[in-house]
Amino acid sequence: MLDNLSSALKKSVKKIVASKRIDKRTVDELVKDLQRALIQADVRISLVKELSNRVRERALTEKLVLNPREHVIKILYEELIGILGKSVDIPLVPQKIMMVGLNGSGKTSSCAKLARYFQKKGLKPAVICADIYRPAASDQLKQLCARINVPFFDSNSCGQKDVIEIVKAGVKEFSRYDVLIIDTAGRHALESDMIDEIRRIGAEINPEQRLLVLDASIGQQASVQAKAFDEAIGITGIIITKMDGTAKGGGALSAVAETDSGIAFLGTGERVEDFERFEPDRFVSRLLGMGDIKSLIEIADESLDKDEIETTLKGKFTLNDLYAQLEALRKMGPFKKLMQMLPLGGMDLNIDDNVYQVTEDKLKRFRVIMDSMTQEERNEPKIIDGSRLRRIAIGAGASTAEVNELLKYHRMMQKLLKSLSSGRGRGKIPMLRGMPLKMMKNLK
Repeated sequence: MLDNLSSALKKSVKKIVASKRIDKRTVDELVKDLQRALIQADVRISLVKELSNRVRERALTEKLVLNPREHVIKILYEELIGILGKSVDIPLVPQKIMMVGLNGSGKTSSCAKLARYFQKKGLKPAVICADIYRPAASDQLKQLCARINVPFFDSNSCGQKDVIEIVKAGVKEFSRYDVLIIDTAGRHALESDMIDEIRRIGAEINPEQRLLVLDASIGQQASVQAKAFDEAIGITGIIITKMDGTAKGGGALSAVAETDSGIAFLGTGERVEDFERFEPDRFVSRLLGMGDIKSLIEIADESLDKDEIETTLKGKFTLNDLYAQLEALRKMGPFKKLMQMLPLGGMDLNIDDNVYQVTEDKLKRFRVIMDSMTQEERNEPKIIDGSRLRRIAIGAGASTAEVNELLKYHRMMQKLLKSLSSGRGRGKIPMLRGMPLKMMKNLK
């Protein structure tokens, strides 16, 4: 998410790490880079100016506790957290959650993502669709819920056409479930009839949480919507969606921070799994290339059993083991997202984006190709020469290019995991050369 902003910030950090000395000129260059990156991410100019002034002043006047480079990066880290505002913790307890937002914000898909979030935490969620105006909303949500085995209720479940009656019937039907998520109807604008309906639903079920869903692409306008909804129904938290598809995500995050509302979750992709709790310190750590090991461990714990985690982390490199590792990583989520949670900094492993796009179909194809290999070839892929390559391709009904693609994946994964698991890899990572290692311990 926010790839352009993250890339620009990482470059700024690398400049600091590589600087022989930290003086006014170095700080001024950092501030200019910071201003450019934040403005391109749609952060309000006045806020960028305030942040720049604070970074410059603190970097040049504060008493040093760390060495100068550590000190400046720590200041950058803290000030970026400051403009993102507070997070909201949604407790893992039985509760009713009312979802509100305008049409097109991603509210319906967020209901399924939220249900999946609670499901992975060991709770029993159920979803009620209270949108009777957009038939596609009910169909979409029903399909999403079916994919993750979450119970679903709508007007067809009870034969009612009145929104309040549908919600009452759904709450009664799912009384044995832990978390009830109610998807309300959206509008193209914050209209009085929409507010009245949401208020009536709220009065009827008294939800513990009223979550507002905002599209990240609205940028700085996020504050306007957040304030309007809060004044109308008193929201308890915000979900910002589509963080993966816009350059305005920084504007939306910082705009919400200017209101009294806090951000609870971020939607980071189209899959039901692309949903995460918002924690400013972890978020900024990833933007700066310092990683987010804590989140990575949580994802592994939720997605894999103990044996799978052991297999993934051992770093074996036969083709059979590669397949097992890719299967395990696929369960954890997009590989590129997982890599962003590691403190890689400037690691240069020459791995292109195609390595991250390992789909289920690709894995099945790899399995067919591996089935065409001998046991010796699977254990020692280096012995696969031209004649073996052609025989494997014919046996799998594949092209030699496809076989080569599998072998390329193997070599790249081998190189990547070897670098991560060995001390030699640290030499390739400017972010891990001495200074940031100590600093990251202080920041976590």
